[in-house]
Amino acid sequence: MWRSAARRSSLFRRLLSSSSSSYAPPAVYIVNKRGNDILNDPWYNKDTAFPMTERDRLGLRGLLPPRVTCFEEQYERFINSYRTLENNMQGEPDSTRVALAKWKDLNRLHSRNETLYYRVLIDNIEEFAPIVYTPTVGLVCENYSGLFRRSRGMYFTAKDKGEMMSMIYNWPADKVDMIVVTDGSRILGLGDLGVQGVGIPIGKLDLYVAAAGINPQKVLPVILDVGTNNEKLLEDKLYLGLRQPRLEGEEYLAIIDEFMEAVRARWPKAVVQFEDFQMKWAFETLERYRNRFCMFNDDIQGTAGVALAGLLGAVRAQGRPLHDFPNQKIVVVGAGSAGIGVLNKAKKATLKMGITEEGHNQFWVLDKDGLITKAREGLDPAVASFARGSGPNEIPDLHEGASLVEVVKKVKPHVLLGLSGVGGIFNEEVLKAMKESDSPRPAVFAMSNPTTKAECTPDDVFKHVGENAIFASGSPFSNVSLGNGKTGYANQANNMYLFPGIGLGALLSGARNISVGMLEAGAECLASYITDDEIKKGILFPPVSRHITAQVGAAVLRAAIAEDLAEGCDGVGPKELSTMSELETVDYVTQKMWYPVYHPLVSKK
Repeated sequence: MWRSAARRSSLFRRLLSSSSSSYAPPAVYIVNKRGNDILNDPWYNKDTAFPMTERDRLGLRGLLPPRVTCFEEQYERFINSYRTLENNMQGEPDSTRVALAKWKDLNRLHSRNETLYYRVLIDNIEEFAPIVYTPTVGLVCENYSGLFRRSRGMYFTAKDKGEMMSMIYNWPADKVDMIVVTDGSRILGLGDLGVQGVGIPIGKLDLYVAAAGINPQKVLPVILDVGTNNEKLLEDKLYLGLRQPRLEGEEYLAIIDEFMEAVRARWPKAVVQFEDFQMKWAFETLERYRNRFCMFNDDIQGTAGVALAGLLGAVRAQGRPLHDFPNQKIVVVGAGSAGIGVLNKAKKATLKMGITEEGHNQFWVLDKDGLITKAREGLDPAVASFARGSGPNEIPDLHEGASLVEVVKKVKPHVLLGLSGVGGIFNEEVLKAMKESDSPRPAVFAMSNPTTKAECTPDDVFKHVGENAIFASGSPFSNVSLGNGKTGYANQANNMYLFPGIGLGALLSGARNISVGMLEAGAECLASYITDDEIKKGILFPPVSRHITAQVGAAVLRAAIAEDLAEGCDGVGPKELSTMSELETVDYVTQKMWYPVYHPLVSKK
């Protein structure tokens, strides 16, 4: 039976104070290791118990979560994590428990043998992607402090201001090609998870390795811990992050600036992907850095590209030519960074199709307060251009704050697009209203992650909207049998189709920054892989594969060359890249992909 921490601590104190005790302070060990070499040594590793002085002395600063815990707290965390996780799992379906068990198995393999881990992931990407990333990663992030066993990536915090330029050298890799960074402020549809959001960049980089062949020794997951406004986490004794409210304003931006400058100082050619920042900082940081660094925001730009590919596919599936896309009526639920990113991308697509009409607006956008119109006070500038209230396509009796059901009934949209983070918001009443769409094949996109936050399921859509409906989601769902040999396809409109190719193409081109043209080239390449026969069946996206990633990466690389942004990579200069044919570019990208094999090892001793 386990003793309580208090009982053991009391016994330990009595041993220290006893005059008859022969207790002496532990001997000092001379360690001929630094940084990750210590963390990977089970004899010397103390995990989160390293005090800050020791972290600085041994090159460990930034390699561990910021909270320092004592031996007794570590013991208690390990024991309690099982009970806490069990409590958190009460009422969860068996499939969720199985997914978490699979994640633990894969995580143990990752810690033991990275080469084998990535071979398993590459060869079974469709099966394991939902385990290492959405939807399972959401559950992992929610319970990360309790699940913590081994530190991965780097932790830069508000307490490290002024130290990041030296901290960055604690990372052991001489070269880093790809960095995924989050501040934990908007993890999937789960909200502010603080330092526990580190699971997102870890999972995302696993997909970069598996789908794009980025060398796993040259990737870096990063969490920027600037505090959390999640009161539950602040009160949780297991929480490993800073126990303070989030920084705001210039204090916040100073931390991000210092991190970005530190990255540029050590790895000037690294591609930096921003992930799961709350809307106000997602747009702010994108505009702040997009022309100074090789970076992009996957929620704003990657999700938007995949969603646009799906919307264009829906136009084709509804029996209309692509140039009719500007006439597609789209109701969008969710006005966060992902929602506005999709809207901006779609608007640019209509402009490319020659739409110049002032006030043209094919979107009806709703947030938690209902339909957004120009009558809304304090309207966010990013949303303002999509607010209803003027133009030729207005419905006179749709008012500010109108409900989703009311909007769907009156607009009769061709597409209902969900990026709300509110699970089940597309309920039976809403879906039955979609059945009256002006399109014979209404499209419903439930894009929010993880699965528990999806606006609806494919079963709901094919039951209430009809067999001709088109369905896509951000999380994976199974296809639906409609009888008579028919299948309702549950397309996964996940940005994992696009971001590996964007990152790979940007890296191999040596792009100074990632332009709109490069992103559009990737999205257009992705959309081209769906045949007319697949579209007629309701299939909107190709399977995830390295072959398609190579094609997308090559398209991004060629766009970088065309825009004179390419500076070359690994000895292959922009002039040489520019002379390659389309086929040669794809071959070049494919050959640069890392693949897991065992190499002979030789000892220096």
